[in-house]
Amino acid sequence: MPDLFDTPAKPVPDASRPLADRLRPRALADVVGQGKVLSPDGPLGAMLAAGSLSSIILWGPPGVGKTTIARLLADETDLAFVQISAIFTGVPDLRKVFESAKIRRGNGQGTLLFVDEIHRFNKAQQDGFLPYMEDGTILLVGATTENPSFELNAALLSRAQVIVLDRLNLTDLELLAQRAEQELGAALPLDGPAREALLDMADGDGRALLNLIEQVAAWKVTKRQDRDQLSSRLMRRAAKYDKSGEEHYNLISALHKSVRGSDPDAALYWFARMLEGGEDPRFLARRITRMAVEDIGLADPQAQGVCLESWNTYERLGSPEGELALAEAVVYLALAPKSNAVYTAYKAARAAAKATGSEPPPLHIRNAPTRLMKDIGYGAGYAYDHDAEDGFSGQDYFPEGMKRPVWYLPEERGYERELKKRVEYFAKLRAKRQGG
Repeated sequence: MPDLFDTPAKPVPDASRPLADRLRPRALADVVGQGKVLSPDGPLGAMLAAGSLSSIILWGPPGVGKTTIARLLADETDLAFVQISAIFTGVPDLRKVFESAKIRRGNGQGTLLFVDEIHRFNKAQQDGFLPYMEDGTILLVGATTENPSFELNAALLSRAQVIVLDRLNLTDLELLAQRAEQELGAALPLDGPAREALLDMADGDGRALLNLIEQVAAWKVTKRQDRDQLSSRLMRRAAKYDKSGEEHYNLISALHKSVRGSDPDAALYWFARMLEGGEDPRFLARRITRMAVEDIGLADPQAQGVCLESWNTYERLGSPEGELALAEAVVYLALAPKSNAVYTAYKAARAAAKATGSEPPPLHIRNAPTRLMKDIGYGAGYAYDHDAEDGFSGQDYFPEGMKRPVWYLPEERGYERELKKRVEYFAKLRAKRQGG
Protein backbone atom coordinates (compact mmCIF):
# COMPACT_ATOMS: atom_id res chain seq x y z
CA MET A 1 0.00 0.00 0.00
CA PRO A 2 1.61 3.31 -1.02
CA ASP A 3 2.45 5.89 1.62
CA LEU A 4 -0.25 8.53 1.67
CA PHE A 5 2.34 11.28 2.03
CA ASP A 6 4.03 10.15 -1.22
CA THR A 7 0.79 10.42 -3.18
CA PRO A 8 0.84 13.57 -5.30
CA ALA A 9 -1.90 16.03 -4.41
CA LYS A 10 -4.72 16.27 -6.90
CA PRO A 11 -4.88 19.64 -8.62
CA VAL A 12 -7.60 21.90 -7.30
CA PRO A 13 -10.43 22.05 -9.87
CA ASP A 14 -10.46 25.46 -11.53
CA ALA A 15 -14.14 25.98 -10.78
CA SER A 16 -13.55 25.63 -7.04
CA ARG A 17 -10.99 28.44 -6.93
CA PRO A 18 -12.28 31.94 -6.04
CA LEU A 19 -13.20 33.97 -9.09
CA ALA A 20 -10.70 36.70 -8.17
CA ASP A 21 -7.91 34.10 -8.21
CA ARG A 22 -9.03 32.60 -11.52
CA LEU A 23 -9.08 36.03 -13.16
CA ARG A 24 -5.73 37.15 -11.79
CA PRO A 25 -3.84 38.71 -14.75
CA ARG A 26 -0.99 36.70 -16.24
CA ALA A 27 0.75 39.71 -17.79
CA LEU A 28 1.08 43.38 -16.86
CA ALA A 29 -0.82 44.31 -20.01
CA ASP A 30 -3.89 42.52 -18.57
CA VAL A 31 -3.98 44.60 -15.37
CA VAL A 32 -7.12 46.74 -15.39
CA GLY A 33 -7.18 50.43 -14.56
CA GLN A 34 -3.48 51.17 -14.08
CA GLY A 35 -2.39 52.15 -17.57
CA LYS A 36 -1.04 55.43 -16.23
CA VAL A 37 1.83 53.63 -14.46
CA LEU A 38 2.15 50.51 -16.62
CA SER A 39 2.16 52.10 -20.09
CA PRO A 40 5.52 52.50 -21.89
CA ASP A 41 5.57 56.15 -20.80
CA GLY A 42 4.51 55.34 -17.23
CA PRO A 43 7.01 54.94 -14.38
CA LEU A 44 6.86 51.12 -14.19
CA GLY A 45 6.68 50.67 -17.95
CA ALA A 46 9.74 52.88 -18.40
CA MET A 47 11.69 50.99 -15.71
CA LEU A 48 10.95 47.63 -17.32
CA ALA A 49 11.80 48.90 -20.81
CA ALA A 50 15.15 50.15 -19.52
CA GLY A 51 15.78 46.93 -17.57
CA SER A 52 16.39 48.93 -14.39
CA LEU A 53 13.62 48.10 -11.95
CA SER A 54 14.27 49.73 -8.56
CA SER A 55 12.59 49.33 -5.18
CA ILE A 56 9.09 50.78 -5.19
CA ILE A 57 6.16 51.50 -2.89
CA LEU A 58 2.74 50.80 -4.42
CA TRP A 59 0.25 53.18 -2.81
CA GLY A 60 -3.44 52.80 -3.51
CA PRO A 61 -6.83 51.72 -2.13
CA PRO A 62 -7.78 48.05 -1.69
CA GLY A 63 -8.50 45.90 -4.74
CA VAL A 64 -6.60 47.85 -7.40
CA GLY A 65 -3.90 45.26 -8.19
CA LYS A 66 -0.96 45.92 -5.84
CA THR A 67 -0.23 42.24 -5.16
CA THR A 68 -0.82 41.24 -8.78
CA ILE A 69 1.54 43.90 -10.10
CA ALA A 70 4.26 42.82 -7.65
CA ARG A 71 3.96 39.16 -8.79
CA LEU A 72 4.09 40.12 -12.46
CA LEU A 73 7.11 42.37 -11.89
CA ALA A 74 8.94 39.36 -10.46
CA ASP A 75 7.99 37.33 -13.54
CA GLU A 76 9.12 40.09 -15.90
CA THR A 77 12.53 40.40 -14.20
CA ASP A 78 13.15 36.69 -13.42
CA LEU A 79 13.38 37.44 -9.71
CA ALA A 80 12.27 35.03 -6.99
CA PHE A 81 8.96 36.28 -5.59
CA VAL A 82 8.71 36.28 -1.80
CA GLN A 83 5.58 37.68 -0.15
CA ILE A 84 5.18 38.66 3.50
CA SER A 85 2.64 40.71 5.42
CA ALA A 86 3.70 43.30 7.99
CA ILE A 87 0.74 42.22 10.10
CA PHE A 88 2.04 38.67 10.66
CA THR A 89 5.81 39.10 10.29
CA GLY A 90 8.15 39.80 13.20
CA VAL A 91 11.87 40.51 13.40
CA PRO A 92 12.90 36.79 13.52
CA ASP A 93 10.83 36.14 10.38
CA LEU A 94 12.49 39.05 8.61
CA ARG A 95 15.95 37.70 9.47
CA LYS A 96 15.03 34.38 7.83
CA VAL A 97 13.74 36.18 4.74
CA PHE A 98 16.95 38.18 4.41
CA GLU A 99 19.17 35.11 4.96
CA SER A 100 17.29 33.18 2.29
CA ALA A 101 17.66 36.13 -0.09
CA LYS A 102 21.42 36.17 0.59
CA ILE A 103 21.71 32.49 -0.27
CA ARG A 104 19.62 33.00 -3.40
CA ARG A 105 21.85 35.88 -4.42
CA GLY A 106 24.93 33.73 -3.91
CA ASN A 107 23.40 31.23 -6.32
CA GLY A 108 22.89 33.92 -8.93
CA GLN A 109 19.20 34.78 -8.42
CA GLY A 110 17.76 37.99 -7.09
CA THR A 111 14.73 38.35 -4.80
CA LEU A 112 11.72 40.57 -5.16
CA LEU A 113 10.39 40.92 -1.64
CA PHE A 114 6.75 41.99 -1.61
CA VAL A 115 5.69 43.46 1.74
CA ASP A 116 1.95 43.89 2.10
CA GLU A 117 0.73 46.59 4.53
CA ILE A 118 4.32 47.84 4.85
CA HIS A 119 3.15 50.89 6.79
CA ARG A 120 2.40 48.61 9.74
CA PHE A 121 6.10 47.99 10.35
CA ASN A 122 7.56 50.29 13.01
CA LYS A 123 10.59 52.55 12.44
CA ALA A 124 13.15 49.99 13.61
CA GLN A 125 11.66 47.28 11.40
CA GLN A 126 11.62 49.62 8.41
CA ASP A 127 15.26 50.52 9.04
CA GLY A 128 16.06 46.81 8.91
CA PHE A 129 15.35 46.74 5.16
CA LEU A 130 17.87 49.45 4.28
CA PRO A 131 21.18 47.51 4.15
CA TYR A 132 19.63 44.70 2.08
CA MET A 133 18.15 47.19 -0.35
CA GLU A 134 21.46 49.02 -0.66
CA ASP A 135 23.61 45.95 -1.34
CA GLY A 136 21.11 44.46 -3.79
CA THR A 137 20.12 41.44 -1.69
CA ILE A 138 16.46 42.35 -2.18
CA LEU A 139 14.40 44.49 -4.48
CA LEU A 140 11.66 45.80 -2.22
CA VAL A 141 8.09 46.22 -3.41
CA GLY A 142 5.95 47.56 -0.58
CA ALA A 143 2.18 47.91 -0.69
CA THR A 144 0.21 50.37 1.41
CA THR A 145 -3.23 51.91 1.54
CA GLU A 146 -1.90 54.78 3.68
CA ASN A 147 -0.03 57.89 2.60
CA PRO A 148 3.66 56.83 2.55
CA SER A 149 4.82 60.32 3.51
CA PHE A 150 2.93 59.92 6.80
CA GLU A 151 3.68 56.28 7.54
CA LEU A 152 7.13 55.39 6.13
CA ASN A 153 10.60 56.51 7.19
CA ALA A 154 12.32 59.17 5.13
CA ALA A 155 15.33 56.84 4.79
CA LEU A 156 13.19 54.08 3.27
CA LEU A 157 11.34 56.49 1.00
CA SER A 158 14.64 57.91 -0.29
CA ARG A 159 15.58 54.43 -1.54
CA ALA A 160 12.23 53.62 -3.18
CA GLN A 161 10.00 55.27 -5.75
CA VAL A 162 6.39 55.77 -4.74
CA ILE A 163 3.95 54.58 -7.43
CA VAL A 164 0.37 55.79 -6.99
CA LEU A 165 -2.36 53.36 -8.11
CA ASP A 166 -5.86 54.67 -8.80
CA ARG A 167 -9.16 53.27 -7.60
CA LEU A 168 -10.97 51.55 -10.46
CA ASN A 169 -13.56 53.64 -12.30
CA LEU A 170 -16.86 52.33 -13.65
CA THR A 171 -15.33 51.54 -17.06
CA ASP A 172 -12.61 49.45 -15.41
CA LEU A 173 -15.16 47.63 -13.26
CA GLU A 174 -17.37 46.91 -16.28
CA LEU A 175 -14.38 45.36 -18.07
CA LEU A 176 -13.76 43.15 -15.03
CA ALA A 177 -17.44 42.15 -14.99
CA GLN A 178 -17.26 41.15 -18.66
CA ARG A 179 -14.14 39.05 -18.01
CA ALA A 180 -15.94 37.39 -15.11
CA GLU A 181 -18.92 36.54 -17.33
CA GLN A 182 -16.58 34.99 -19.90
CA GLU A 183 -14.94 32.92 -17.17
CA LEU A 184 -18.29 31.84 -15.75
CA GLY A 185 -19.73 31.13 -19.18
CA ALA A 186 -22.93 33.06 -18.48
CA ALA A 187 -24.22 36.60 -18.29
CA LEU A 188 -25.15 37.99 -14.89
CA PRO A 189 -28.91 37.77 -14.20
CA LEU A 190 -29.27 41.55 -13.81
CA ASP A 191 -31.03 44.24 -15.78
CA GLY A 192 -29.18 47.45 -16.75
CA PRO A 193 -29.85 49.55 -13.63
CA ALA A 194 -29.09 46.58 -11.35
CA ARG A 195 -25.79 46.00 -13.15
CA GLU A 196 -24.88 49.66 -12.61
CA ALA A 197 -25.82 49.33 -8.94
CA LEU A 198 -23.57 46.26 -8.63
CA LEU A 199 -20.61 48.23 -10.00
CA ASP A 200 -21.37 51.07 -7.58
CA MET A 201 -21.43 48.63 -4.67
CA ALA A 202 -17.82 47.66 -5.37
CA ASP A 203 -16.74 51.27 -4.71
CA GLY A 204 -13.68 51.08 -6.98
CA ASP A 205 -12.43 47.77 -5.54
CA GLY A 206 -11.90 45.08 -8.20
CA ARG A 207 -11.60 42.23 -5.72
CA ALA A 208 -14.81 43.29 -4.01
CA LEU A 209 -16.60 43.38 -7.38
CA LEU A 210 -15.52 39.84 -8.28
CA ASN A 211 -16.68 38.59 -4.88
CA LEU A 212 -20.06 40.25 -5.44
CA ILE A 213 -20.29 38.75 -8.92
CA GLU A 214 -19.64 35.27 -7.50
CA GLN A 215 -22.56 35.72 -5.14
CA VAL A 216 -24.89 36.94 -7.91
CA ALA A 217 -23.83 34.12 -10.27
CA ALA A 218 -24.78 31.56 -7.62
CA TRP A 219 -28.38 32.75 -7.39
CA LYS A 220 -31.00 30.30 -8.59
CA VAL A 221 -33.15 32.75 -10.53
CA THR A 222 -34.98 32.38 -13.83
CA LYS A 223 -35.27 36.04 -14.83
CA ARG A 224 -33.19 39.18 -14.61
CA GLN A 225 -33.18 40.92 -11.24
CA ASP A 226 -33.82 44.66 -10.90
CA ARG A 227 -32.08 47.17 -8.64
CA ASP A 228 -34.44 46.62 -5.69
CA GLN A 229 -34.07 42.84 -5.87
CA LEU A 230 -30.29 43.21 -6.01
CA SER A 231 -30.28 45.53 -3.00
CA SER A 232 -32.40 43.13 -0.98
CA ARG A 233 -29.98 40.27 -1.64
CA LEU A 234 -26.66 42.12 -1.34
CA MET A 235 -25.35 44.60 1.21
CA ARG A 236 -23.60 47.69 -0.12
CA ARG A 237 -19.87 47.65 0.60
CA ALA A 238 -18.88 50.14 3.30
CA ALA A 239 -17.26 53.24 1.86
CA LYS A 240 -13.52 53.59 2.39
CA TYR A 241 -13.08 56.05 5.23
CA ASP A 242 -10.56 56.17 8.05
CA LYS A 243 -11.47 58.76 10.64
CA SER A 244 -7.83 59.11 11.72
CA GLY A 245 -6.10 58.55 8.39
CA GLU A 246 -5.47 60.40 5.16
CA GLU A 247 -9.01 59.89 3.84
CA HIS A 248 -10.29 61.88 6.80
CA TYR A 249 -8.11 64.84 5.85
CA ASN A 250 -8.87 64.49 2.14
CA LEU A 251 -12.63 64.67 2.71
CA ILE A 252 -12.57 67.55 5.19
CA SER A 253 -10.34 69.41 2.73
CA ALA A 254 -12.86 68.72 -0.04
CA LEU A 255 -15.70 70.01 2.16
CA HIS A 256 -13.79 73.15 3.16
CA LYS A 257 -12.76 73.98 -0.42
CA SER A 258 -16.30 73.41 -1.71
CA VAL A 259 -17.62 75.91 0.84
CA ARG A 260 -14.86 78.37 -0.03
CA GLY A 261 -15.72 77.87 -3.70
CA SER A 262 -19.40 78.75 -3.07
CA ASP A 263 -20.70 75.38 -4.27
CA PRO A 264 -23.49 74.26 -1.89
CA ASP A 265 -24.16 70.99 -3.75
CA ALA A 266 -20.54 69.84 -3.62
CA ALA A 267 -20.28 70.97 0.00
CA LEU A 268 -23.35 68.92 0.94
CA TYR A 269 -21.94 65.90 -0.91
CA TRP A 270 -18.66 65.89 1.02
CA PHE A 271 -20.48 66.63 4.27
CA ALA A 272 -22.73 63.60 3.62
CA ARG A 273 -19.74 61.43 2.63
CA MET A 274 -18.11 62.11 5.98
CA LEU A 275 -21.28 61.37 7.91
CA GLU A 276 -21.80 58.13 5.96
CA GLY A 277 -18.21 57.19 6.79
CA GLY A 278 -18.94 57.50 10.50
CA GLU A 279 -17.43 60.92 11.19
CA ASP A 280 -18.35 62.55 14.51
CA PRO A 281 -20.85 65.36 13.73
CA ARG A 282 -19.24 67.42 16.50
CA PHE A 283 -15.96 67.41 14.58
CA LEU A 284 -17.86 68.65 11.53
CA ALA A 285 -19.62 71.34 13.61
CA ARG A 286 -16.25 72.60 14.81
CA ARG A 287 -14.75 72.65 11.32
CA ILE A 288 -17.82 74.36 9.84
CA THR A 289 -17.50 77.11 12.46
CA ARG A 290 -13.84 77.49 11.59
CA MET A 291 -14.82 77.95 7.92
CA ALA A 292 -17.08 80.84 8.94
CA VAL A 293 -14.21 82.50 10.79
CA GLU A 294 -11.54 81.84 8.17
CA ASP A 295 -13.34 82.21 4.82
CA ILE A 296 -16.44 84.34 5.42
CA GLY A 297 -15.20 86.57 8.22
CA LEU A 298 -16.77 90.00 8.41
CA ALA A 299 -18.18 89.77 4.90
CA ASP A 300 -21.13 88.18 6.74
CA PRO A 301 -20.85 88.65 10.52
CA GLN A 302 -23.92 86.44 11.01
CA ALA A 303 -22.15 83.38 9.63
CA GLN A 304 -20.45 82.53 12.92
CA GLY A 305 -23.77 82.81 14.74
CA VAL A 306 -25.47 80.52 12.22
CA CYS A 307 -22.74 77.91 12.77
CA LEU A 308 -22.87 78.15 16.56
CA GLU A 309 -26.66 77.91 16.56
CA SER A 310 -26.57 74.87 14.26
CA TRP A 311 -24.00 73.28 16.58
CA ASN A 312 -26.21 74.05 19.59
CA THR A 313 -29.23 72.59 17.76
CA TYR A 314 -27.30 69.39 17.04
CA GLU A 315 -26.37 69.08 20.73
CA ARG A 316 -30.06 69.38 21.67
CA LEU A 317 -31.47 67.05 19.00
CA GLY A 318 -28.61 64.59 18.51
CA SER A 319 -28.29 62.32 15.46
CA PRO A 320 -29.73 62.02 12.92
CA GLU A 321 -32.16 64.96 13.27
CA GLY A 322 -29.52 67.44 14.43
CA GLU A 323 -27.34 66.76 11.40
CA LEU A 324 -29.85 68.68 9.27
CA ALA A 325 -29.01 71.84 11.23
CA LEU A 326 -25.34 71.35 10.39
CA ALA A 327 -26.27 70.81 6.74
CA GLU A 328 -28.14 74.14 6.78
CA ALA A 329 -25.01 75.85 8.11
CA VAL A 330 -22.95 74.26 5.33
CA VAL A 331 -25.31 75.64 2.67
CA TYR A 332 -25.39 79.08 4.36
CA LEU A 333 -21.59 79.28 4.37
CA ALA A 334 -21.31 78.12 0.77
CA LEU A 335 -23.64 80.91 -0.38
CA ALA A 336 -22.28 83.63 1.93
CA PRO A 337 -19.97 86.37 0.60
CA LYS A 338 -16.35 85.36 1.17
CA SER A 339 -13.49 87.28 2.74
CA ASN A 340 -10.26 86.22 4.43
CA ALA A 341 -9.25 89.84 5.09
CA VAL A 342 -9.35 89.50 8.90
CA TYR A 343 -7.63 86.11 8.73
CA THR A 344 -4.83 87.59 6.62
CA ALA A 345 -4.54 90.68 8.83
CA TYR A 346 -4.45 88.52 11.96
CA LYS A 347 -1.60 86.38 10.61
CA ALA A 348 0.35 89.50 9.65
CA ALA A 349 -0.21 91.00 13.12
CA ARG A 350 0.99 87.79 14.78
CA ALA A 351 4.12 87.78 12.64
CA ALA A 352 4.82 91.44 13.49
CA ALA A 353 4.20 90.84 17.20
CA LYS A 354 6.72 87.99 17.11
CA ALA A 355 9.27 90.06 15.21
CA THR A 356 9.07 93.19 17.40
CA GLY A 357 9.64 91.25 20.61
CA SER A 358 8.85 93.30 23.72
CA GLU A 359 8.41 96.79 22.29
CA PRO A 360 6.42 98.80 24.87
CA PRO A 361 3.30 100.82 24.08
CA PRO A 362 3.89 104.54 23.57
CA LEU A 363 3.81 106.57 26.79
CA HIS A 364 0.58 108.39 26.01
CA ILE A 365 -1.53 105.20 26.07
CA ARG A 366 0.09 103.58 29.09
CA ASN A 367 -1.91 103.33 32.29
CA ALA A 368 -0.72 105.58 35.14
CA PRO A 369 -2.18 104.33 38.44
CA THR A 370 0.66 105.84 40.61
CA ARG A 371 2.15 109.34 41.04
CA LEU A 372 5.57 108.13 39.95
CA MET A 373 4.22 106.76 36.69
CA LYS A 374 2.50 110.07 35.98
CA ASP A 375 5.71 111.97 36.77
CA ILE A 376 7.71 110.00 34.21
CA GLY A 377 5.14 110.63 31.51
CA TYR A 378 2.76 107.66 31.59
CA GLY A 379 -0.51 108.78 30.03
CA ALA A 380 0.77 112.24 29.17
CA GLY A 381 -0.73 113.61 26.01
CA TYR A 382 -3.44 111.00 25.70
CA ALA A 383 -6.41 112.31 23.74
CA TYR A 384 -9.76 110.98 24.95
CA ASP A 385 -11.51 110.00 21.74
CA HIS A 386 -15.00 110.83 23.00
CA ASP A 387 -13.90 114.45 23.45
CA ALA A 388 -12.52 114.66 19.93
CA GLU A 389 -14.27 115.73 16.76
CA ASP A 390 -16.33 112.82 15.35
CA GLY A 391 -15.28 110.73 18.38
CA PHE A 392 -11.89 110.09 16.76
CA SER A 393 -8.57 111.51 17.94
CA GLY A 394 -6.36 110.03 15.23
CA GLN A 395 -3.54 109.28 17.67
CA ASP A 396 -0.87 106.67 16.95
CA TYR A 397 -1.23 103.53 19.06
CA PHE A 398 1.76 101.56 17.76
CA PRO A 399 5.13 101.36 19.56
CA GLU A 400 7.30 104.46 19.15
CA GLY A 401 9.48 104.21 16.08
CA MET A 402 7.40 101.47 14.48
CA LYS A 403 6.18 102.40 11.02
CA ARG A 404 2.41 102.22 10.88
CA PRO A 405 1.37 99.10 8.92
CA VAL A 406 -1.87 98.45 7.01
CA TRP A 407 -3.01 94.87 7.53
CA TYR A 408 -6.79 94.85 7.41
CA LEU A 409 -7.95 95.36 3.82
CA PRO A 410 -11.71 94.70 3.64
CA GLU A 411 -13.14 93.17 0.48
CA GLU A 412 -15.77 94.78 -1.75
CA ARG A 413 -18.14 91.97 -0.80
CA GLY A 414 -21.01 91.60 1.62
CA TYR A 415 -20.90 93.55 4.86
CA GLU A 416 -17.19 94.24 4.43
CA ARG A 417 -18.13 96.72 1.72
CA GLU A 418 -19.44 98.94 4.56
CA LEU A 419 -16.38 98.24 6.71
CA LYS A 420 -14.15 99.26 3.81
CA LYS A 421 -15.85 102.66 3.77
CA ARG A 422 -15.18 103.05 7.51
CA VAL A 423 -11.53 102.02 7.20
CA GLU A 424 -11.01 104.57 4.42
CA TYR A 425 -12.91 107.26 6.37
CA PHE A 426 -10.77 106.84 9.48
CA ALA A 427 -7.57 106.67 7.42
CA LYS A 428 -8.35 110.10 5.89
CA LEU A 429 -9.18 111.60 9.30
CA ARG A 430 -6.02 110.11 10.83
CA ALA A 431 -3.85 111.57 8.06
CA LYS A 432 -5.53 114.96 8.48
CA ARG A 433 -5.21 115.13 12.25
CA GLN A 434 -1.73 113.67 12.55
CA GLY A 435 -0.61 116.03 9.79
CA GLY A 436 -2.13 118.99 11.62
